[in-house]
Amino acid sequence: MVLNNNNSKFRFAIDRGGTFTDVFAKCPGGKIRVLKLLSEDPQHYNDAPTEGIRRILQEETGKALDKDGSVDSSLIEWIRMGTTVATNALLERKGEKMAFVVNKGFKDILLIGNQARPKIFDLNIRRPDILYSEVVEIDCRIIPVLEGKCNLGLQTSIWRKVSGKTGEAFYVTSELDKDEVRYSLQKIKDKGIDSIAVALAHSYTFYEHERDIGNIAREIGFKHISLSHEVIPMVRIVPRGFTSCADAYLTPHVKRYVQGFSKGFKNNLEGTRVLFMQSDGGLTPMNNFNGARAILSGPAGGVVGYAVTTWRKETDLPVIGFDMGGTSTDVSRFAGNYEHVYESTTAGVTIQAPQLDVNTVAAGGGSMLFFRSGLFVVGPESAGAHPGPVCYKKGGPLTVTDANLALGRLLPEYFPNIFGPNEDSPLDKAETLNKFKELTEEINNFLRGQAEKKSAMSIEDVAMGFVRVANEAMCRPIRALTQAKGYDTARHALACFGGAGGQHACAIARSLGMTTVFVHKYADVVEESQEPSAKTYSEENFSYFDDRLQFLEEQCRAGLRNQGFSDDHIVLEPYLHMRYDGTDCALMCSPSPVASGGTNHGDFLKTFIERYKSEFGFVIQKRNIIVDDIRVRGIGKSDLDEEQIIKPSELLPEPISTTEVFFEDGYKSTNVFLLKDLNAGQTVSGPAIIMDQLSTILVEPNCTAVITSRGDIKIVIGSGKVKDIGPQLDSIQLSIFSHRFMSIAEQMGRILQRTSISTNIKERLDFSCALFGADGGLVSNAPHIPVHLGAMQEAVQYQIWARKFFNEGDVILSNHPGAGGSHLPDFTVITPVFYKGSHTPIFFVASRGHHADIGGITPGSMPPHSTSLDQEGAAFKSFLLVANGKFQEEEFTEVIRKAGGRNLNDNISDLRAQVAANKKGIDLVCELIDQYGLEVVQAYMGHIQTNAEIAVRDMLRKVAKDAMQRTGKSVLEAVEHMDDGSPISLKITLNEREGSAYCDFEGTGPEVWGNCNAPKAITLSALIYCLRCMVGHDVPLNQGCLAPVQINIPKGSILDPSDDAAVVGGNVLTSQRVVDVVLKAFRVCAASQGCMNNITFGSDFWGCYETVAGGSGAGPSWHGCSGVHTHMTNTRITDIEIVEKRYPVHVRKFTLRPGSGGAGRFRGGEGVLRELMFRAPLTLSVLTERRVLQPYGLEGGFPGARGLNLLVRADGRTINLGPKTAVPVRPGDVFKLRTPGGGGYGNPDTEIDEKIKTSTSTSSAPAVGTFIERGSVFEYRQAQEGV
Repeated sequence: MVLNNNNSKFRFAIDRGGTFTDVFAKCPGGKIRVLKLLSEDPQHYNDAPTEGIRRILQEETGKALDKDGSVDSSLIEWIRMGTTVATNALLERKGEKMAFVVNKGFKDILLIGNQARPKIFDLNIRRPDILYSEVVEIDCRIIPVLEGKCNLGLQTSIWRKVSGKTGEAFYVTSELDKDEVRYSLQKIKDKGIDSIAVALAHSYTFYEHERDIGNIAREIGFKHISLSHEVIPMVRIVPRGFTSCADAYLTPHVKRYVQGFSKGFKNNLEGTRVLFMQSDGGLTPMNNFNGARAILSGPAGGVVGYAVTTWRKETDLPVIGFDMGGTSTDVSRFAGNYEHVYESTTAGVTIQAPQLDVNTVAAGGGSMLFFRSGLFVVGPESAGAHPGPVCYKKGGPLTVTDANLALGRLLPEYFPNIFGPNEDSPLDKAETLNKFKELTEEINNFLRGQAEKKSAMSIEDVAMGFVRVANEAMCRPIRALTQAKGYDTARHALACFGGAGGQHACAIARSLGMTTVFVHKYADVVEESQEPSAKTYSEENFSYFDDRLQFLEEQCRAGLRNQGFSDDHIVLEPYLHMRYDGTDCALMCSPSPVASGGTNHGDFLKTFIERYKSEFGFVIQKRNIIVDDIRVRGIGKSDLDEEQIIKPSELLPEPISTTEVFFEDGYKSTNVFLLKDLNAGQTVSGPAIIMDQLSTILVEPNCTAVITSRGDIKIVIGSGKVKDIGPQLDSIQLSIFSHRFMSIAEQMGRILQRTSISTNIKERLDFSCALFGADGGLVSNAPHIPVHLGAMQEAVQYQIWARKFFNEGDVILSNHPGAGGSHLPDFTVITPVFYKGSHTPIFFVASRGHHADIGGITPGSMPPHSTSLDQEGAAFKSFLLVANGKFQEEEFTEVIRKAGGRNLNDNISDLRAQVAANKKGIDLVCELIDQYGLEVVQAYMGHIQTNAEIAVRDMLRKVAKDAMQRTGKSVLEAVEHMDDGSPISLKITLNEREGSAYCDFEGTGPEVWGNCNAPKAITLSALIYCLRCMVGHDVPLNQGCLAPVQINIPKGSILDPSDDAAVVGGNVLTSQRVVDVVLKAFRVCAASQGCMNNITFGSDFWGCYETVAGGSGAGPSWHGCSGVHTHMTNTRITDIEIVEKRYPVHVRKFTLRPGSGGAGRFRGGEGVLRELMFRAPLTLSVLTERRVLQPYGLEGGFPGARGLNLLVRADGRTINLGPKTAVPVRPGDVFKLRTPGGGGYGNPDTEIDEKIKTSTSTSSAPAVGTFIERGSVFEYRQAQEGV
């Protein structure tokens, strides 16, 4: 059947957002109605979408309600809705009470997750709450057979051998005990829990045990059961477990909402077609709407909207969607196909499900405004809908919305009276101006106190400054989204929607070099089927792929037929999830439309190669391509009326009024138009305001708006008047340059990732890129990997000192610890930059990347007991990598081969990528110089560094004042010891008046016979990290941070060893102890685990390296976090399913270590237990600390438990391996790792003094309401900070 089009009934499209709900109605006869109302208004209605429908029906027909008081659904043909109901339940943790069922030994696997902390500078590490209330551990387990790799011998003969859906073979090492399952689940049911999620290791392919557990749960009477192989059959238990839990947590909640929504209508909407938007941009019938696929329901509707109304109708350019609402700003891209991601994290929950790549990048109109240490700051804290901005009259803070109101860009008379405590008042411009007056006085007081006198700023100058900073902050992620995939940002059109976007669109488009903005005023039903695979994409497997795709197509077709679609309205899209063998980066590929060989469904290889080359800049030759998943997306095409063409007019439009609006060069008389009064073809020249019923569109000076044939607005962006910027400090321009400099470093990183070839750089993202002044001082660095923070500056300044003279086109390679290196595998590539005939470098760019192997006595170049630098690989102090534009490949090869390098081709490829990244940085800074002039750019490099210095001085004054109050002295002292007894001693002398500190490491132990020596650069990195943690908010991390700090490190000590000293352990272990001693001296918090727990196992041909989490230290107002990485590392851990598929090991346990956190008023976080059984003869290496000395407690808190490395031989013998060793292991041997816990804070029996709480507060204090980031840009940054 074909879906009916009944023009005698109403059609509703609804977007229920976080702040407002927008209702679009097409009335019988074609009349269009739109309505905006608050999403939450419990005093006046229970549900905003229902109320919106009721109001429009009542106004249009006079009989919205039937005799029972329900909305008359017989008047409605269909309702389509995007809703944030699932997102809100996830953010606020208000879903269904549920239990998680998992294999024995893994009860904390979702709590630990990937073990990385969300915010690297938060000492109070706060993970989002877990979704489940109870955990059930079931004693059943399977492991891959690994034919030819497993040497367990007779032991495997007693295990049942089974085959998974992918054809992979598994051993059942522990059979399911159904009686145990029944007993355990009944206990959970008796506690009132009706929803469970089940995720067992490797169940994506072998799901017999999950199915049995599900059957038992149904018999017991659980109302909702989410089995991971049914929810999303994809490899990796952690994201699959998260997704299953999200489904069990959210689906009952979503179902209740849907039922509640239906109950507001006659006959529960029976006979009315109700479709909900899913995260992937498809619609699904109301009864099929479930939690795991509903999280992006709201934002997805906006993407579908602009894709349908803009692409190929108004422009052939790819389109950037810019959805700026009251609570968040979403950015996306459309170029003919929806861009999907298949794994995304929202509010700490990783979801494996198809989702549109919608990036939440800022807090929207609710972004709060701050003035900190001379810097204008916008967000990330948000006022949200409650209390909202100052102008909402609910006691809220100043926000971007207030700034637009103060500048005359919002007109209160056109807003509904829905504000104030009784929600019956207009926007309050007077109170907004009062608050801006207070902030302006604070800013002018600061400016008067500066050495360089500045003229006072007006309220309008301040408000305009915040708008400009907000615009630049939103440009950064837009650049990242486009350039990550190899696209030119300027070659896009900007499609603007959302209530707040229209005020910013012209300025953002101009900043990004775009020339066109669209402001627009549908979607299809989707059915999907997916199954796992493990086959190579090769000719012998083509028939298999065709068979499976055909099977999945039939499933989708049947599902859509059941929903009323005829075959001629069904479109089927096949996909293969493909990756190069040995890599983790899988791409979901559709077949190439022009088949040049391949399966009957088309050529998937061509698509994979094209996409891989576009995103990463190259392809890998002679490497198998693995298909991880087979997927079909079935689409039921809806019959939708084309939008109505509005009548044209050649007359000049008449404004309804004129108002004064503030722009860069002052107030301008600005015409105001109503969109409903404008006809097709009419033009509106800026400055102008166009009022729509749902939003305000600002047409800036030198821009022209044209009304399209469908009644949308097309704005052509003019060049605009560029404000003259001088070298003198301007606080607004300072904030903008801060974003521009960071954007340069970020874009360098994108080029490095795209063009590199090694797993370490391309997938683990273990690299940093940075920009330096002419003196080698750090200006901006991205990402903020703690151990890289100050180290690259040392490397650049060493080259300036050593070489003194540079030629244009030279590129220098350095990794030596005596030349600013951290450890040898970190190669730093430095390029001096010349500009238009300058004879000396005007600045430097550099990129540092971790190379997997550079020689030395062990594969991976990280030997556990090296005693000299030459045992750790090739060392370069100042090697000319590119001379006069020629890459010195032969000379480099000779050094690497002499050092025993095992991976020369990857080394060379990655170095070329680093050179290319530096070239990108040079081009971007030269563009900046072309725009502003060399004098201005160099001046602002200095201003940015000065600003960081001011922020640190403010913090040190506060610390010095507190130290005097608490102890009567301004000298802080601490000493910590390494496990071998080496002291690290620190004495800090504070100067409150200057806001400075003298850090003296005199008394620190001498260089050691081993590899725990730390180059001087490591200590500088640790200090910058600690200072940033204590400042408590974002500051530019550059050389200015260390300007107020003088440092003395004794020559020849463990912190400044000789040139030949081994240092590999200094980078990963001693760095942590330096942080411990700094935080101990400042009395900020108890010690965290103080170790990275470096574990390597492998053979002569391969190796697996992992660092393992522990406990974090408690503080004056917080408990420590358990099972997390701390301080100088944030490395993600490989999922247990991947480990067991790739290597001959069996992960027997990975859970928290009970009782390992130190007791205290606030207790330390717990370490973890990790057990590996080896299935082949291998070498195990451990490089650890805190096995002898415990992590300290503070202010009466108890220390955390020390770590322990045990090896249990197959014959039962138990051996304590000590902190550092390499040992041969045999099949059946088990390594038991016990990582340290964090120290406790405060005596368990006493309250913490409030003065201590206040004086030691850090960035970890709860935020007012920080918006929740999501999308591929956020995932990329999290991955970068997870190394």
